[in-house]
Amino acid sequence: MKNALRLTTLALLMQLGGLAMAAQPQSGLELKSFDKSVRPQDDLFRAANGHWLDTTEIPSDKASYGAFVQLRDLSDKRARGIIEELAKKKGKAGSVEQKIGDYYASYMNTAAIDKAGLAPVQPLLDSIAAIQTRQQLAAWMGKQMGVVNTPVPLGIEADFKEPTINRLLTWQGGIGLPDRDYYLKKDDERLSKARDAYKTYVQTLAKAAGLKDPAAVADRVLAFEHSLAEVQWDKVENRDPVKLYNPMTPAELAQKAPGFDWAAFFEAASLPGLDKLSASQPSYLTGAAKLLNEVPLDDIKTYLTIRVLDGAADTLPKAYRDAHFAFHGTALTGAKSEKPRWQQAVENVNGALGEAVGEVYVTRYFPAADKARMLELVNNLLASYKESIDKLSWMTPATKAQAQDKLSKYMVKIGYPDVWRDYSKLEVRPGDPVGNSLRAANFEWQRQAAKASKPVDRREWLMTPQTVNAYYNPTLNEIVFPAAILQPPFYNTKADDATNYGAIGAVIGHEISHGFDDQGSQFDGNGALRNWWTDEDRKAFEAIGAKLVAQYEGYEPIPGKHLNGKLTLGENIADLSGLQIAFKAYQRSLGGKPAPVIDGFTGEQRFFMGWSQAWREKAREERRLQLLTVDPHSPPEFRANGAAINHDGFHEAFKTKPGDKMFKASEDRIRIW
Repeated sequence: MKNALRLTTLALLMQLGGLAMAAQPQSGLELKSFDKSVRPQDDLFRAANGHWLDTTEIPSDKASYGAFVQLRDLSDKRARGIIEELAKKKGKAGSVEQKIGDYYASYMNTAAIDKAGLAPVQPLLDSIAAIQTRQQLAAWMGKQMGVVNTPVPLGIEADFKEPTINRLLTWQGGIGLPDRDYYLKKDDERLSKARDAYKTYVQTLAKAAGLKDPAAVADRVLAFEHSLAEVQWDKVENRDPVKLYNPMTPAELAQKAPGFDWAAFFEAASLPGLDKLSASQPSYLTGAAKLLNEVPLDDIKTYLTIRVLDGAADTLPKAYRDAHFAFHGTALTGAKSEKPRWQQAVENVNGALGEAVGEVYVTRYFPAADKARMLELVNNLLASYKESIDKLSWMTPATKAQAQDKLSKYMVKIGYPDVWRDYSKLEVRPGDPVGNSLRAANFEWQRQAAKASKPVDRREWLMTPQTVNAYYNPTLNEIVFPAAILQPPFYNTKADDATNYGAIGAVIGHEISHGFDDQGSQFDGNGALRNWWTDEDRKAFEAIGAKLVAQYEGYEPIPGKHLNGKLTLGENIADLSGLQIAFKAYQRSLGGKPAPVIDGFTGEQRFFMGWSQAWREKAREERRLQLLTVDPHSPPEFRANGAAINHDGFHEAFKTKPGDKMFKASEDRIRIW
């Protein structure tokens, strides 16, 4: 389940580097990627990346390609080496080595998977066929929590207003397409094409499984999912923490959403005696409960059968795997071929035993010096943020004091957790890829369910060390940087400070800024959902945000498709604020001395060129459409240019003037933090 407020990630990581200068100064910029026919004053993104964009082909197994994907591939190769090495040790039964090795080997053995047919998943399919009553349906959904994508996913989060206590929350789900818009926007030709591909996919699964009348199966499944989509909230609504926070007892939920046996559902989900929960989208629960009570039971069972086949397809025979890729890969993202099987296997092992792999990963690829350098950078950016808050012209002293209090309470996590996850109760069997996947999903859900209504463990991480990403978590008021964001080719101790501050500095500033974007700013320094603003200051902040919404809604990544400025507002605030703070930190690091000119660029120019090259990426149109529909991040070229165009430092560095395509008058520039 993806909770929009659980954490805010930087989906495309920037170029990283240390602060140490090499003996022979190097900018760290990839000069061969530049398009010298384009001026930064007209298109910063194209100027820094144009030649690369013109000459680079997206690999056939990729939906997009760029710095982030390259770094992720490197992380996967390193994880593969660790996994295969552990597998060779032939660990004793129950050991981590045995579990990792058998999980990986069974996933890789496609010949055995093809021979097994549907037998490994048949018990789960039989359990669906055995459902005779609505109560049994509710119990089945609860028992398969975290294993099967059903209409009522559950999660465990810190309570928005009691952030020291974990709280069960509900979420909307159960659809096979990426978002409700794929079902509801009938006049959108691109979305209709994806919907048709999904219908074909469901038919293929039904035919392969021997279901009667595959065409009718697809019609019934899509009709049910369309009904679910009709009662789901849209992506913008799901960004409002106040609307999402609806604490209630299970009895109150049963009153608000009648027609579904919530007691049987929660008990089967290992949540007996639940005292309290938060209903994230209460109107959806009312609508979903009604559907689960009124739609013919056979239709729901057919739908659940397809959900099981879809979820297990990568560990089922070739016909299922091919159909899964034709839809999830080609139709939705434009990829031409599947990722190598080993890479799929690594992703699955990371999903099941990620911290066990990560514990070895950090000993090999994350030296103590990297952690110390990262901490130095983070502290430098936090200090710059503190100074920036003091100088805000639009915020009154009372709110500034609250903002400073929140900033002072930031928790910083770098590299890896202090306490590693215990996988002793996870059973992994040799030659059982379907069972291993199902048991791993159930193991993780049981781990989560055990936390309900219990104190929050602030030591826990939401990403593995080998994950190429970073996040801010509002209820813990923490910024988290896994080890994998500090590795070659992005981590370069020889790179110039200016380039590094434009890259890693902006990464750090971005995550810090999420605590002060339109969502994060509604939580206080203790992680509680609380209005710590004066009314006057909040209105001023929202007025600035409205200008940013308007700016980004003017961008058109695909002909006829504009950005959703409200959906991307939080990330756009973080990009703009992070870039502003990183630039201030860079200037501060110079100690009043001018930066040298390197590769023909001043320090300030290198800062912005480094920022731009960090966003270097190409994506297929299908993938761009998918992200425009569901992703709160703007496409990379608009992140690079959209933040820079509002930055005084950019205009000063490149001496922009009226007539330049990226010129923006000083009085029109959007300045937030």
